[in-house]
Amino acid sequence: MNKNVTQIEINYGFKEEKLVLKREIGLIPAIMLVVGNTVGTGIFTTSGFIIKELRDPVALLFLWLLGGLIAFFGALSYAELGRLFPRAGGEYVFLKETFGEIFGFLAGWISLIVGFSAPIAATAIAFSKYFLELFSIQTSELISKLLAVSVILLLSLVHTQRIKIGANFQTGITLFKVFFLFTFIFFGFIYAKEGMTNFEIGSLVPKKEALLSLSFPVSLIYVMYAYSGWNAATYIGEEIKNPQKNIPLALLLGILVIATLYLGTNYLYVKVLSFEEMAGVVELGAKTAEKVFGKELSFIFTAGITLGLLSVLSGMILAGPRVYYAMARDGVFFKVFSKIHPEKKTPIFSILLQALIAIFMVLTSTFEALLLYIGFTLSLCASLTVLGLMKLKKKFIFSAFAFILVNLWMIIFTIVTKPLTLLAGMLTILAGLTLYYFKFNQKLKTKGGKA
Repeated sequence: MNKNVTQIEINYGFKEEKLVLKREIGLIPAIMLVVGNTVGTGIFTTSGFIIKELRDPVALLFLWLLGGLIAFFGALSYAELGRLFPRAGGEYVFLKETFGEIFGFLAGWISLIVGFSAPIAATAIAFSKYFLELFSIQTSELISKLLAVSVILLLSLVHTQRIKIGANFQTGITLFKVFFLFTFIFFGFIYAKEGMTNFEIGSLVPKKEALLSLSFPVSLIYVMYAYSGWNAATYIGEEIKNPQKNIPLALLLGILVIATLYLGTNYLYVKVLSFEEMAGVVELGAKTAEKVFGKELSFIFTAGITLGLLSVLSGMILAGPRVYYAMARDGVFFKVFSKIHPEKKTPIFSILLQALIAIFMVLTSTFEALLLYIGFTLSLCASLTVLGLMKLKKKFIFSAFAFILVNLWMIIFTIVTKPLTLLAGMLTILAGLTLYYFKFNQKLKTKGGKA
């Protein structure tokens, strides 16, 4: 038997299943998926909202450093889970194995609505804003949203093709983005004029009032949104070669690249832009490029940022459908989403479902509302996933405990200061529970499966 064909028909009892996902992705494409799925919307958009809340550039930098450390702790736990369960689905598989089927279903449901569709919508909106800024196009909100819808449809079409085509596209566009960002940071500091800096190098201590404010943990939600995606390799575990080795390496090496880029880019922002120029602004990268390089050269850098956002969209559109595919294959989602194209070997109906939900969100939501909704709900799901590792290992794991503790801190303060975010997250979970009990739970009972 071909070693590159995953044994899901044996693992899951579907021996008659002919169409399976193949192990065709090596370490470099897996790292590029992690980086590409993470670096993008958050780094180019969220710092304006954070600085508006904290009013301290040093606290802003501290937040991005803290976010990298939290993501690294999470990656250590996900690396172990990915090594133990190298299958498609990410949190769906992990929670199913550690806490049972209903938790797995909820994780998959959250992945569908919050983990991928909502970030795809937010990223498409950001892409549209940067694209229109790039060409100085003044247009209506409707036209901007239609542009966002178009790019979702286009990239979804790309990822209906064979996984190698999608992975190669993802690798290429992500390598470009990483090279571009390092270039942006390097030349940004070289060409930044004297007197642009907002604070002295010797004053790199966050203000106490910023650290102790209610806004600090809520702002961390924005940062963790920007880091969300560091677990991308676990969603395509069935398509990664040598998964026991390559999944952990992809997660940990990916986080190191991401954290380096995030700190460098944010340091450039606060060096170049004033509080007034940053506060509440979405297109921070474009504003920084224009101030440092002038309108002529800034076009090149804004174009690079705009293309970089395509990498994020591409990474999420590639990874997400593998979750819904895995759920449908296990009988806890609609069967049609387990279908794989006979020639292209991609979960084509799952890709279409994700695209439609993301398009609905583009047309009905605002960018800032999506950021808080995504960050809050994913923090809850990731914390439970890491707790599952501690349950499985039956021992105290410092990195897992620290990850859970910080996420709970963010969640509690978000509930206190942004109660509508809690309501949106709870309604999403309630909708998932309702669907499970009235559709899939009954279906499993009639088959003699566990409730």
